[in-house]
Amino acid sequence: MDTFDIVFYAFAAITVLSAFVVVFSRNLMYAACSLLFTFFGVAGLYVLLHADFLAVTQILIYVGGILVLLLFGVMLTSKVISVDIKTGTIHTVPAMILAAIVFGSLAAVFYATWSQVPEPVTTATATTRTLGELLMTRFVLPFEVASVILLAALIGAAFLARRIRKP
Repeated sequence: MDTFDIVFYAFAAITVLSAFVVVFSRNLMYAACSLLFTFFGVAGLYVLLHADFLAVTQILIYVGGILVLLLFGVMLTSKVISVDIKTGTIHTVPAMILAAIVFGSLAAVFYATWSQVPEPVTTATATTRTLGELLMTRFVLPFEVASVILLAALIGAAFLARRIRKP
């Protein structure tokens, strides 16, 4: 086992263990802080896959935006910090059946592809430059259309929020 494998297993363990804490934690602050480690673990796995753009996007968008927004929302509402999360056991049996099906499918794929070793990657190129060039040359029109649609959605949400407040 070389250092790459050790680093991969370390990032995978961090991601999976912190995701378990997120799912099974009864305290919202512990779950949010554990979500930070989950996001960083996924970003580390992206780095190991030579997907530098996805790793940076993972850190900027999820850690820098969504997680900080979640933490501020939890901290600014003082009543939510000390409240335990109630988990019901209504859908336990269907969830266990679905989890068993997913686990069985993943185990079958793992068993079927265990002996197949992919060709080693000889050169790793930076994806950020290629993505930037494609977004500004070949895909500039869809990129701009998406930004206009997002702007229209933002204006519509602000309009609806303003209209709801007025009696």
